Amino acid sequence: MDDVFAVIMAGGSGTRFWPLSRAAWPKQFLALASNHESLLQQTVRRLAGIVPDDHILVVTSSAHAQATREQLPMLPPGNVLGEPAARNTAPCIAWAAAHVSARSPRAVMAVLPADPHIGDEPAYRDILLRSIAAAQQGGLVTIGVTPTRPETGYGYIEVGETLSPGVERVQRFVEKPDLYRAQRFMSDGSFLWNSGMFFFRADAMLQELATQLPDLAAFADGSRRLLATGQQDAEYARERYAELTSVSIDHGVMEKAADVRVVRGAFGWYDIGSWTTAYELASKDEQRNAVHGAATSLVDSEGCYVRGSGSKVIALIGVRDLVVVDTDDALLIMPRERAQDVRRVVEDLKAKHATQFV
Repeated sequence: MDDVFAVIMAGGSGTRFWPLSRAAWPKQFLALASNHESLLQQTVRRLAGIVPDDHILVVTSSAHAQATREQLPMLPPGNVLGEPAARNTAPCIAWAAAHVSARSPRAVMAVLPADPHIGDEPAYRDILLRSIAAAQQGGLVTIGVTPTRPETGYGYIEVGETLSPGVERVQRFVEKPDLYRAQRFMSDGSFLWNSGMFFFRADAMLQELATQLPDLAAFADGSRRLLATGQQDAEYARERYAELTSVSIDHGVMEKAADVRVVRGAFGWYDIGSWTTAYELASKDEQRNAVHGAATSLVDSEGCYVRGSGSKVIALIGVRDLVVVDTDDALLIMPRERAQDVRRVVEDLKAKHATQFV
């Protein structure tokens, strides 16, 4: 599909999966849902036959650009854009839109996070194609995932009128709810999980940026002009990026745009956000234990997630619902329900100036 580009957002910071992930090796580089492919590699592989390799752009931190190129050697090196500063998703998308627009102004951009788990890949690919077709008409499109539980960790989308089969108007975006509201959303039937996947023509996004976030539009225009004359824009980005408005594409554009549509999808989608999610996705034995690494002995233990480095035996006796992650220089032990607190360890290590461990 010559008129379609994919933009992979890979700006992870490496805190939620410490100690396996670090600032220099964040979540998207880890094989958390596979024995051989990183989350980033899986995301790109799922685009085969839909988007050609030379139309896939990855936006990541400048510190991770080389590692990204090494994980994705099939991409042209220039298709990896290294952000000079972390400025949230709207600047990331604005920069990518400039690159796409310089090559094909009316091309559709499929903007995808680097790190979700997709359980049903054929269904996912069908939804991608439907979303791309919807975006070719000129509006902004997102994918809403049919909820399977009253989840409090995701944002939601309230749907309105049906515009075409499987495509509905977005009534509003809703922040992460408490459990009571999540249960109401689940029973209502008109609320979907916000997947963080977006589809639009490059010219449509640049027009929205001009209306909603003019500084990002001006930055994108400067980048596009350089690229259109055969120049590089890396130095231009280094000079301008830190000054850009730091805002998500949801808050900065999608929530304010007049024409936003949602495509419903059910394809085994998980936002792999913590060690708890990694446990939920992993294969388990009869005692509900999930083990990565052969050198592990579990005695009278249930519901544990154990990931070893291979350099030592890990043995658990008489414990329940723990996460144990061992690396060469760090060991994490915690109750599974405390997985969201891992970032507090990273903050504590930084406060103690032990940055070699983060």
